[in-house]
Amino acid sequence: MSTSIKFKLSFMMFLEFFIWGAWFVTLGTFLIKNLQASQFEISNVFSTQSLGAIIAPFIIGMIADRYFNAERILGILHLIGAGLMFQMYQATDMSVFYPYVLSYMILYMPTLSLVNSVSFRQLTNPEKQFSSIRIWGTIGWIVAGLSISYLFKWDSALASGEGALRNTFLMASIASLVLGLFSFILPKTPPVKVLSDEKASFASIIGLDAIKLLKDKNFLIFFISSILICIPLAFYYQNANPFLDQIGLENPTGKMTIGQISEVLFLLLLPVFFTRFGFKKTILVGMLAWAVRYLLFAYGDAGDLSFMLILGIALHGICYDFFFVSGQIYTDSKAGVKYKSAAQGLITLATYGVGQLIGFWVAGFVGEKYKSLQETDVAAFWEQTWIIPAGIAFVVFILFLIFFKDEKVENKTEKI
Repeated sequence: MSTSIKFKLSFMMFLEFFIWGAWFVTLGTFLIKNLQASQFEISNVFSTQSLGAIIAPFIIGMIADRYFNAERILGILHLIGAGLMFQMYQATDMSVFYPYVLSYMILYMPTLSLVNSVSFRQLTNPEKQFSSIRIWGTIGWIVAGLSISYLFKWDSALASGEGALRNTFLMASIASLVLGLFSFILPKTPPVKVLSDEKASFASIIGLDAIKLLKDKNFLIFFISSILICIPLAFYYQNANPFLDQIGLENPTGKMTIGQISEVLFLLLLPVFFTRFGFKKTILVGMLAWAVRYLLFAYGDAGDLSFMLILGIALHGICYDFFFVSGQIYTDSKAGVKYKSAAQGLITLATYGVGQLIGFWVAGFVGEKYKSLQETDVAAFWEQTWIIPAGIAFVVFILFLIFFKDEKVENKTEKI
């Protein structure tokens, strides 16, 4: 791989996640302060991510993988996304904002697969080379968060109170425009030619070809657990930034980038932990970390106990890597060659689609239930809000501990 191609792929990945991190982290706070959204309205907005994840396989499987170059579709989606993001920047009420964010997420979620497709087609040794490309995505997310807090200070109490967080959409719009134009000079990534008797079925497009894997009791337990653990995950996406903002933690968006830094570090530790302790213990640690982090949020504060909040944010690396990355490895080992892509698609549909969709709705219900408490005691409101996902995560931990039979994970992929 030439230096030029490596730079293009790295810059593409940087912008892809810079765009997402530029507006999504502070979305909850923006909706509360700028649009005076109710808890259910906030849930509906965050649910657009899940709806986009559910629809994404159709766009990728029925269009991108069969008819057009991946880099061209990537460019078109981001150019349209730039326009939609600019409309979100200008929106002044929820009825105007929601159609734009829904349309945007339906178009953005497929680009997560497209940037991977463009990258993998250029790599001669993906196992060794992809991580050095993908890490620039995490760096992009971190830079976006640091810029909001420390460069522009849009999330300070004074600035956010005056509506400055709307500027995050303008920043994301500009970045999306840049990536949209840049995509057309990315390495050409045409559709992979398939044999005439290999026409994609509806089931294969959305990952249902792998549903037969659910006959395996262990995989079924893992599948159900994956859906359930995404319920507390949705609480983090929807509530973390508003929580930190409302209890008075300074530079909340910048401090939340500690989670992405942690993600990088624990990703390096994962192979060692996985090899030494096995899949079940690794994933149990990930599940338990969710419960612990929410308890830290529930009982920490922006004063003397602020270290509890920082520690809770830093646990993101264990929460994400030890569960989701381990789960991807496990899924790959169970599926083997024939159903590898379909199985990963099925798990993605279950987690980012169904699991988080339920989670956002549950988070909205909880927020609405304790709404009156928030008006009188903000700290008590957030304590109740975080205890619930902590309890859900702990229940999932217990169920997995009891019902999942420990097994050795072996890679069944055949080398060609």
